[in-house]
Amino acid sequence: MEENERAGRCVVAVDGPSGSGKSTVSRRLAVGLGARYLDTGAMYRAITWAVLRSGIDLADAGSVAKVAGEVDLRIGTDPKGYGVTADGVTVDAEIRGPEVTGAVSAVAAVPAVRVLLVTRQREIIADVGRIVVEGRDIGSVVAPDADLKVYLTASEAARAARRSAEDATDVATTAADLARRDRLDSTRKADPLAQAADAVVLDTTELGIDEVVARLRDLLTDRGVA
Repeated sequence: MEENERAGRCVVAVDGPSGSGKSTVSRRLAVGLGARYLDTGAMYRAITWAVLRSGIDLADAGSVAKVAGEVDLRIGTDPKGYGVTADGVTVDAEIRGPEVTGAVSAVAAVPAVRVLLVTRQREIIADVGRIVVEGRDIGSVVAPDADLKVYLTASEAARAARRSAEDATDVATTAADLARRDRLDSTRKADPLAQAADAVVLDTTELGIDEVVARLRDLLTDRGVA
């Protein structure tokens, strides 16, 4: 670990719906802070990939939990190039495909899966200490004592346009999928997508990535943990 990563504890929790800019902002912020980066969504996607590969029924929560408990999941924390493997298979590309995207909300809604991954996420945070973590329940569940909690949002149109450009998909189709995922993620019984009571809400609709990162750096400076 580099010296600046040992300089002091700094945990930043970045939550928000898909297309709000979480991933790009979190990675850039981590690089600027000399910190590590954890994409918790990639962990749920990797479990989903393993579940789909097993051929079990997504509605069978017990079987889904069993696969999640048995898969050898590993994820890197280098913001410049982290990797995800499941049972020794590199799945960075596979977990971003339409099949996993369409199933991940159902898998992530299984309480046993969330308990398993939240435990792993907390262990990673504790081991590193200086890290930017992004997801949907970081400030409210995974790291409620984070030094800075941020909830990024954007208009539905902006989110759909961004995700469509990233995935080279039809905007209308992407918008419908985002709406479906928002509904599932915000209504699930276990750790739903929610803004932490003490989170700073930042609408990124009209903001560039650099401007968002600069604002977060300012907030950390104000807290004396940048």
